[in-house]
Amino acid sequence: MSVLLVSGTSTDVGKTVVTAALASVALSAGRTVAVCKPAQTGVGAGEPGDLAEVQRLSGVGEVVELARYPEPLAPDTAARRAGIAPVDCAEVVAAARALDATHDLTLVEGAGGLLVRLGANGFTLVDVARELGAPVLVVAAAGLGTLNHSALTVRALESAGVPCVGLVIGSWPAEPDLAARCNLEELAEVTGVPLLGSVPAGSAGLDREAFAAASSGWFDPVLAQCLTGQPLP
Repeated sequence: MSVLLVSGTSTDVGKTVVTAALASVALSAGRTVAVCKPAQTGVGAGEPGDLAEVQRLSGVGEVVELARYPEPLAPDTAARRAGIAPVDCAEVVAAARALDATHDLTLVEGAGGLLVRLGANGFTLVDVARELGAPVLVVAAAGLGTLNHSALTVRALESAGVPCVGLVIGSWPAEPDLAARCNLEELAEVTGVPLLGSVPAGSAGLDREAFAAASSGWFDPVLAQCLTGQPLP
């Protein structure tokens, strides 16, 4: 049994599709998988959020969303503006541990970037990872600026003593520009952690069967082995 946290260098870098792909690879290998989203923002009651997208693409059965706020803001700000009680770190940790007790792999998808405040007392995904003793996979953008954002994110994890499994590019363009092509070569050197894969742009438009067939080829064999049963780093 293992827990892997999925964070991003910023918002809209492809965390949800990467999370779905990770789940899909593990499910295809016969593992039991659960996905937890501590806080969903920008989605109203009854509307499909990130976990619905993960389920649609991967077919994962058990998902847990701990809090939902209607405005597309950082969770602690959205909670305060909505007059809704914020989620707290202990609640997130307990939920992840409960899922881990009954599943081979539990994925915890963050909100926005690594240091976005998720709830009470300004806790972040770093605090959740530290409490769980779990590693973090960082989802990065492909284009200009990602070297800086990725290096800052990895250094924040290092300074907190949280292991970083590596990076995955969340949306690799069909026709990458010069910056993206250079970033592909330089991300590992600049950040000091491996680049473990990339998800082609538009992959969210695939149906579940096609998504499952394709996702096995998106990740480095080291990460794929972890997802299919080998211990996480």
